[in-house]
Amino acid sequence: MSYLFSPTPIVSVPVLGKTETFPVHRIYCVGRNYEEHAKEMGFTGREPPFFFLKPADSLVVVEAGQTGTMPYPSLTHNLHHEIELVVAIGQGGKNIQAADADKHIYGYAVGLDMTRRDLQNDMKKQGRPWCIGKAFDHSAPIGPITPKAQAGDVNKAEIGLQVNGADRQRSNVAKLIWSVAETIEHLSAAWELQPGDLIFTGTPEGVAAVVQGDVLSGQVAGLGRLDVRIG
Repeated sequence: MSYLFSPTPIVSVPVLGKTETFPVHRIYCVGRNYEEHAKEMGFTGREPPFFFLKPADSLVVVEAGQTGTMPYPSLTHNLHHEIELVVAIGQGGKNIQAADADKHIYGYAVGLDMTRRDLQNDMKKQGRPWCIGKAFDHSAPIGPITPKAQAGDVNKAEIGLQVNGADRQRSNVAKLIWSVAETIEHLSAAWELQPGDLIFTGTPEGVAAVVQGDVLSGQVAGLGRLDVRIG
């Protein structure tokens, strides 16, 4: 088969201890999945989970021990950080029960769901989709994937983010409103998950703006650190 132009290269994420990389299919994100973050965004209670997507080529892949660079995006004056546990799917499926979710997980990573908050809020006020606030170029920095067997108990892991060395976000994955397993159950009822899918599971409270030159350092216990400079 011939193409009119060269196809977009496959986006992949390094895997700790492996020469093979993890080819990315889709990026799913869970909205308002920590109670305190939901409150700071003006919501309360355990609402049904909802999802949005980012394109695979929005990833900024950062090798272990390196500091990645994310360019400050266009159109915004209010770029926010959101530190997240990322789940890497290794076995696909549809209508997966929470009790069976673990066998579909290949591993975990540390990720950032960067958000053009002003654009997102404008779209919300107009009742329009807010892809422009979430699914822009370079909006999803991610560190290497740690295979599940090496990751420890991520469901009780500390999660946090520092900006220029000062704490911004700090919580525990145990505080997810919808657990990783429950998220997979709900997500797989709406889409058939595929090997290569990534799930950004939500961010805790403390989201705030960053500017050019800021260095973001995110951690999930057992998964190492993700360092990103805003360029």
